[in-house]
Amino acid sequence: MTAAVRILGLDPGLRRTGWGLVAVEGTRLSYLASGVVESSDKATLASRLCQIHAGLVAVMRDHLPDEAAVEETFVNTNAQSTLKLGHARAVALLVPALAGLPVAEYAANLVKKTVVGAGHADKRQIQAMVRVLLPRADPASDDAADALAVAITHAHHRRMRALVG
Repeated sequence: MTAAVRILGLDPGLRRTGWGLVAVEGTRLSYLASGVVESSDKATLASRLCQIHAGLVAVMRDHLPDEAAVEETFVNTNAQSTLKLGHARAVALLVPALAGLPVAEYAANLVKKTVVGAGHADKRQIQAMVRVLLPRADPASDDAADALAVAITHAHHRRMRALVG
């Protein structure tokens, strides 16, 4: 019997970065924890990135994941917002990578399609399916639910790669 793998899913955001931790053992998926790292919108960009970094380092220290998965940034009409989101995403990629974890990236549409079955699902549908797939989960926010969806997506796709490879 193989040991459970702890997967940290991250939904990066400058205001709120959602995180969700699941364990996968064979085909069994279980909820471990979830939450949000927040940064102050009154702080400078550099200070906000430091807040996100410190929060994610604490999550890593407290929950000891084996792998991480981060949602890719989508480009929206406001280039400045996209750029700031990219900075937060860089921190979300960097923290687990510096800890030596393998880090996967998934497009938002792939996360939605994997969890809900439709690439353009809304936040309510994602939360509902996260609760179906992880009955013990009660994410406190959309950001935490999205992060759990990223972790679920990674669990599914890592299993598919193992079957193919």
